[in-house]
Amino acid sequence: MDSFDETISPSQTVKVQQFQEITGIDDVNRCRDILIRNGWDLEVAMQEEMNLREGRPSLYATESRPPAVINDRFLQQVFTTKAPVGPPQGFGGLIGYVVNLVFNFCYSTLTQIFTTFIDIFRGQERIVTDPVQDVLQFIQTFKEKNPIHPVFYQGTYSQALNDAKRELKFLLILIHSEQKTESVNFCRDTLSNPEVIEYINHNMILWGCDVASPEGFRVSHSTNARNVYPTMLMICLRNNKMTIVGRLEGNCTPEELLRRIRSVVQENDIYLTQQRLDRLERSLNQSIRQQQDAAYELSLKADQEKERKKQEELAKQKRIQDELEAEKQAEHQRKVDIENMKLELASTVPSEPLATDEGVVMLVFKLPSGVRLERRFLSKHSLKDICTFIFCHPDAPDCFEITTNFPKRVLITSDAITKETSNSANCDNSNHHVSSAVQQRSNPEQTTMLEAGLKNREVLFINDLDA
Repeated sequence: MDSFDETISPSQTVKVQQFQEITGIDDVNRCRDILIRNGWDLEVAMQEEMNLREGRPSLYATESRPPAVINDRFLQQVFTTKAPVGPPQGFGGLIGYVVNLVFNFCYSTLTQIFTTFIDIFRGQERIVTDPVQDVLQFIQTFKEKNPIHPVFYQGTYSQALNDAKRELKFLLILIHSEQKTESVNFCRDTLSNPEVIEYINHNMILWGCDVASPEGFRVSHSTNARNVYPTMLMICLRNNKMTIVGRLEGNCTPEELLRRIRSVVQENDIYLTQQRLDRLERSLNQSIRQQQDAAYELSLKADQEKERKKQEELAKQKRIQDELEAEKQAEHQRKVDIENMKLELASTVPSEPLATDEGVVMLVFKLPSGVRLERRFLSKHSLKDICTFIFCHPDAPDCFEITTNFPKRVLITSDAITKETSNSANCDNSNHHVSSAVQQRSNPEQTTMLEAGLKNREVLFINDLDA
């Protein structure tokens, strides 16, 4: 396989080896060509090869229209077998020879004219209704009289043309006449010769039919066969057209038949070889295109995957950016809401009593920023009033708790005054230090300073819950 290892892929090389082992075909190039014709489908190629070996038409031949056949005498090698005629003896023999020659010429001419005239009307009567049956009937009759014979194609002439074109083989046509002794002797003595059988089976497709049947008659006239039997025609693909390249007329010996057939094959095999090379080149180009298409598809998928990931990353970044922006806006809105709330609640802070008023309590507040605040309240003021005072102070945090020094206990958180806003939950989620004593109160913000046990000069700590 060194001659074409570089032209096919490793997997295709394996298929060629498998096909060769199963079929027993010695020529690996032929194995390769068969696989190429069947799209490198090993199973289909095997089935088609078995069909041809047994003379059965392929699926391709059944589904395709027959190609036109070029019948040009200038492209044909014509071999005619005539009965040997000895030289005339004496004057009487010369006169007899001339008379016989003139008689034969006139007889042949008149017979040809009469046959042509009759065929004009007879051709309309011989309508081909079942060409396959005509062929099978001929093969059956041939087998009964000649048990040893080449493999005959078991399909119509049109199917044989299709398969010969597809397989790039010579198509050998036998137009037989059971009424002609020469034709019967040819089938018995020459066509049944083992060497002839082996050569025909190995190198070409053999199709035959009796001229007495409608199918045989039609083929005989479509190929302009003369009334000489047997007539054999050799057809092959030449310059992309099915062409009659050989015409063998009359009975001959097996050796003479092989010489004639080989002469036609030798002269025209170059056209089939060129067709095989063209098919191989088309197959290689198709394989290259498929590989290029596959590589392009992979590259396209990779690019699409990159683009998809890029878009996902951009969408993720945008989503994160939107979330951050939303958080900023929410935080900004929360601060705006708190500032507005401070302005609204500032008017609710009770006025600072005089030091001389009854029930005055001085409270000291230590803010997280280090600022120290002092403020007088009345003992009747609630813890909510204290919380509101701290909440409205510009140095106080937005979310806080008020605790005593020692023992430490939480008096109230800013949630007491911001629970009606949308951000009250943030403060509540951050505060997990409310003392159980205060949690047990139903409304700790309504507890008065006296009830909370706050005395004069009490130091309270403001703890930032957002820190």
